[in-house]
Amino acid sequence: PGGDCFAEAYIDGREFNLSLLAGKHGPEVLPPAEIRFDDYPPDKPRIVGYRAKWEEDTFEYRHSPRSFAFPPADAPLLETLADIARRCWHLFALAGYARVDFRVDAAGVPWVLEINANPGIAPDSGFAAAAGQAGFAYPQMIGRILQDAVAFRSTGGARG
Repeated sequence: PGGDCFAEAYIDGREFNLSLLAGKHGPEVLPPAEIRFDDYPPDKPRIVGYRAKWEEDTFEYRHSPRSFAFPPADAPLLETLADIARRCWHLFALAGYARVDFRVDAAGVPWVLEINANPGIAPDSGFAAAAGQAGFAYPQMIGRILQDAVAFRSTGGARG
């Protein structure tokens, strides 16, 4: 009572993660991932919460796999998501690496859920999985992030 609060509408639909890695000519969008909600009961919210991320013995964890496989019909949607992710990168002056999470509603409208300027990069993370799909070995991915950090520092924080 009396305090400030913030609420967002729940957006039902498909969930996507687009990881970005700094490149010489701007951000490189890594292969998109979709978080599937397999066999979720109709009354269970499709949300990637704590249990889905960290508690391996839970329904949420076992039934929300990450997928990089898409039918050809998804190509226009995936390009739209990649374009929005690039625009977020520039708008928020992101650097090094980032991830943009989306929901796409039943009408096909993409909604940005989160812009993560410091996503997890552990070997089992979604970012590392996307980098692997792009052909980067884990040490290469870390090397790219470090290269960008060194370049950023050596230019006094200027980006091209």
